[in-house]
Amino acid sequence: MLQAIVTQPPAARDRGRKLMPSAVAQLALERGFPRELIFTPERAAEVAFLSNLSALNPELCITAAYGNILPQKFLDIPSCGTVNIHPSLLPQYRGAAPVQRALQDGVTETGVSLAYTVRALDAGPVIAYEKVKVDECIKATELLAILFNSAGAELLLHELPSILNGSAKLKARPQDDSKATFAPKLTSEESWLSFDEEAKRIHNKVRAFAGWPGTRARVEVVNNVGYHNELEIKIITSGVCSNACNKASDGNEILFSGSALLIPCAGESWLEVLELQLPGKKVMTARDFWNGLRGQKLRKINWKGVTQ
Repeated sequence: MLQAIVTQPPAARDRGRKLMPSAVAQLALERGFPRELIFTPERAAEVAFLSNLSALNPELCITAAYGNILPQKFLDIPSCGTVNIHPSLLPQYRGAAPVQRALQDGVTETGVSLAYTVRALDAGPVIAYEKVKVDECIKATELLAILFNSAGAELLLHELPSILNGSAKLKARPQDDSKATFAPKLTSEESWLSFDEEAKRIHNKVRAFAGWPGTRARVEVVNNVGYHNELEIKIITSGVCSNACNKASDGNEILFSGSALLIPCAGESWLEVLELQLPGKKVMTARDFWNGLRGQKLRKINWKGVTQ
């Protein structure tokens, strides 16, 4: 029986900056879950919150992308412990952004781990894990849904009986800390792209940063009389042009072929941009953007705003 839900407190969202409940709280309310049993502490160490949680005498606490450090007083409350669904193959990619950092690294395989929560970051004994193949075009938002909503949920349901009867603690394997890697949270400053990197590396970053903070780049529009106008674009969907993509360019000019913008990158590689977004506008296809240029040329600019 689900006794309570713990989630982030309401936050200001949208243009009106109105306080809105988290997505978890909103879904719970829509499904009729009692409002008084949805806890939203600023910190998990708050005395009132811990007292209310303890009064419920829970057998098990389950966490997933909670984003709050759990104190020992919290971990001591559930009789069967606290179990975390973590979207990586622990001890790889411990931290706040395991899926995003894995995609940024260009992994071809990842997974989800079910592990007991301890005071050290994502370092508890692993009860079970499930491997997942990573498609070269999948975005972070899509992979997160697979790892949490599909693989992670199924893994939890499969292991729940052993967690509740205590046998999971006997089979859980300690992590090898020497093999641990860290996945720090994303920052908006990281969203800028630099075309002096190879296209594959840029493509992986576009996939990794999909959703938030996204990936931004600056390009230059040159009209027929040589007037230059700098333009910021957000790259939504990308690809990597094959070796057969040998287009005539001076090294800076952005071309269009098929349904994609072709941006020259390091190592004679080409980034395909299939969808993009201008500030304050809706997402558009590369073809619609190119048609809107009406014959003007497009040139790349590096992230500092200097033509390469």
